[in-house]
Formats: sequence, structure tokens, C-alpha cells
Amino acid sequence: MQRNIFETDHDIFRETVEHFVKAEILPFHEQWSDEGKVDKAMFRAAGAQGLLGMAIPESYGGGGVDDFRYNAVIDEVVTASGAAASGVCITLHNDVCIPYFLSCSTEEQRERWFPGLVSGRLMTAIAMTEPGTGSDLAAIATTAVLDVDEYIVNGSKTFITSGINADLVIIVVRTGPDPHGGLTLLVVEDGMKGFEKGRNLDKMGMHSQDTAEMFFSDVRIPVANRLGAEGMGFMQLVGNLPQERLSIAVGAVAAAEAALALTVEYARDRTAFGRPIGRFQHNRFVLAELKTEVDIGRVFVDRLLAEHVAGTLTIEQAAEAKWWTTEMLKRVVDAGVQMHGGYGYMMEYPIAQAYLDARVQTIYGGTTEIMKEIIGRGLGL
Repeated sequence: MQRNIFETDHDIFRETVEHFVKAEILPFHEQWSDEGKVDKAMFRAAGAQGLLGMAIPESYGGGGVDDFRYNAVIDEVVTASGAAASGVCITLHNDVCIPYFLSCSTEEQRERWFPGLVSGRLMTAIAMTEPGTGSDLAAIATTAVLDVDEYIVNGSKTFITSGINADLVIIVVRTGPDPHGGLTLLVVEDGMKGFEKGRNLDKMGMHSQDTAEMFFSDVRIPVANRLGAEGMGFMQLVGNLPQERLSIAVGAVAAAEAALALTVEYARDRTAFGRPIGRFQHNRFVLAELKTEVDIGRVFVDRLLAEHVAGTLTIEQAAEAKWWTTEMLKRVVDAGVQMHGGYGYMMEYPIAQAYLDARVQTIYGGTTEIMKEIIGRGLGL
């Protein structure tokens, strides 16, 4: 399908990203999957190639270009390569974490952190989910009590993407009793006394992407590490979550396109009863339906990319894209496994890994059910 969302500079950037993925990620993806995390040298290499902090001002070493289409290019290339799990640390850093630093940091924080965010010396993560709360941010129980110029933090977090490798973690803490107005964002630094990283959690898919538990026992975090004003955490999260969900949608469509291409190729080559299996009407119809859905997702997400660049993307639109594209991805990979037959269940076939990696997409960043709640409330219901 012809796309008109990108310009010449984005196309040139895509070539840079493709070269980086082929040289720095694909040769090591299986090794990192076995080890449960990527080598942070890759992340620093991404910084050296200008793939981190594109929106950070040039005065701090960044690209100085606040254009999410560059982020989308990285998301698409990494996902289409089949090594999405190894590139999540890059997309999380650019799409999810850096926006909080850009919109909420002080000048002192910018001078302290921005150069490392751009170079890859500082890998980031964000910790919202707790053992007792997922989508319900109002139920966050990790506390931060102000003691002169430090917050004393106690509690725990779980399912934290890049949590093992992260150098800086944005944590959502409770600084007051109000369900929403009592939330604050603090930045905990790796090595702070009382801050412990637990297990690298064993997941169904996305094996090279480290996912951690975190524990806070009287961790003293300076007020100088607070992002924005105390009590503004919920509003900060609401403001940045649409971009996170659009990022997930961008990756979901790219993953669906890649899975469909794998399945079409297999349907052309695999024969049964004397002809390629793609020649059977049922299979041809299934592939036709999937192609249509993928194209619909592509057009919708490209439109929302344009809306986001223009500053008009809404919370509801991002929610629509997030739930529909990730559910569509599940349908595509499931049909792909089915059409591969027994080979689709074998891990040596990429469609099997695509199936496992896709399952979490309807969960993280806000479940499908929560996305529908957001859209429904937007309708005044």
C-alpha cells in the first residue's frame, strides 16, 4: 500500500535504522533471548547512531527534532525484523520514557540526564504496575514520604519492561491520599540504597526483553529527582499515555504485516494434494480477509500518526488504535500458525515466535478492556 505519511528525511533515516538492526541486533537476538536481556552495548551503539533522544534539544546532544514519525520508523523496522523483543529497550526509551523527561524536567535535571539519555549511557524504564494493581492507577500503594529534601519510598513494582537493565526508572508513587491527586513521579537511580531489582521474570514470549520486579525499602530519593510538581503524577501519565498507545499500535501493524508476509510465502511454497495450499479457496479467503484488516489498520494508524504530529491526537483515538490493532495482530498470527499446520507450532519457524510475542500486546499499555472503557467514556456513557 502506498503511504504518504513519511518524507524523504524519514526514508533516509529508515535506511540507517535498517542497517543498525541488521548489524547490531539480528546477529545477537537468539543469544539475548536465551540470556533474557540484551547487551547494553547495543543500546549505547544505538545512541552513537543517533537513534536515541531524537526529540531532545541539540544543546544536550539530541536530534532536536520533535517529530514522532522518526520514532515510528524505528518501531516499524525493529518489529518487522522479527527481533522486536531485542529492540523494545529503544522504543520504550524514545516513545514512553523520554517524553516525561522532556515535559516535566527542570534545567538542572536536563543538564544531568539528557546527555546520557541521548548517548545510551542511561537506559530508562517506567514503573507503574504493582503486584496488587495494574490498570487501576488510583490503587497504587507504593508510598513516598517527604523528609526535608528527600522522599522515603517503600513498596514494590512488577512487570517492569527493561527493569533489569535500566539505569533510571520513573516510578509512580503515592504522596497523598487522593486517588488521583496523590500520585507523583520520581526518578530512582540504579544503585540507590534500598532499591533492589528482583527476578528477571520468565515470560511466554518477548524473551530478550528483560522484565523485572522492583522493591523499595526506605529508599531515599532526592526531591531533585522529582519529575514535575508533587501530586501531578496522574495528569502527567494521562498526558503521555496516548503516545505510548500509538507506539504500540504502530508496532502491532508492522508485526501483522510481517506475520502475514510469512504466511503468504508459506502458502505459496507449501503443497498439499498436488498444489500450493494458498490455492485452496478457504485459505485464499482467509488471507484475503487478513490482508484487508492489515491494510485498514495501516491506514488508520498512519492517519493517527499525522494527527499526533499535528498535536491533535486524542486519548480516545489512541485507545481505539491500541485495542483494535493489537487484537487484529492476534488474529493474523493465529491464522498464520494454523495455516502453517504442524510447522507453525515449531519454534524454528518465525511464525511461532511471532505468535508468542503478540500475545502480550493486548495487555501492556492498557488492556483491551480498559481501552474500550476509555472510548466508551469519551462517548459520554
